[in-house]
Amino acid sequence: MPKAIVFDLGGTLMEYVGMPLNWSDYYIYGFEKLNEVLRLNLSENDLQESVNKLKSYNPRTSNREYEIKPEVIFSDVISNWEEKPNINKVIEIFFEGLSLKANIYGYSTELLKECRNLGFKIACLTDLPNGMPDYIFKPAIEEILPYFDLYVSSQICGVRKPNKGGICYIADVFDIREEELLFVGDEEKDFLTAVNAGCDFAYITDLCFRA
Repeated sequence: MPKAIVFDLGGTLMEYVGMPLNWSDYYIYGFEKLNEVLRLNLSENDLQESVNKLKSYNPRTSNREYEIKPEVIFSDVISNWEEKPNINKVIEIFFEGLSLKANIYGYSTELLKECRNLGFKIACLTDLPNGMPDYIFKPAIEEILPYFDLYVSSQICGVRKPNKGGICYIADVFDIREEELLFVGDEEKDFLTAVNAGCDFAYITDLCFRA
């Protein structure tokens, strides 16, 4: 019997409506929004160069397991621009340009409540979208955030799945062994994370039906 349950978020308890696992094809919308709002007068070549740089950081294609600060990523991404706007403003406007709409799955709240009522400690472990800071992501889960004893993102623990570092981080905070955790997710990389950490794993579809 596990002492704590760790949930993946994207694809497990929530989603950004209409967004695929790999967001690379949508990056252009973020840069076009930046060009418009900040009146940067960037050329098509400038925009495409920035898209290509951001794609090079995309964990879905680069398979990187270490996390990089959004400020570092976007500072490199706009290095070809003649004008260098405030980097935090760049990040905020870029993600506004993606027109993201978060949806918490219908079963998520009740599932988390049930787990808490059964006495389990509850954590989440999520890989943030490429270049997205926690302060932009967390409002997407504000509906379910109070049900977690611990929120852990790839920015917080410094690594991305299937690296076991996130699970080890949670086990350390909860003062339990990794094998006393159950990790719940929806992707193969979630399963491999559990394998690498030596903890049990369950696919979300094994626990409930999508609502």
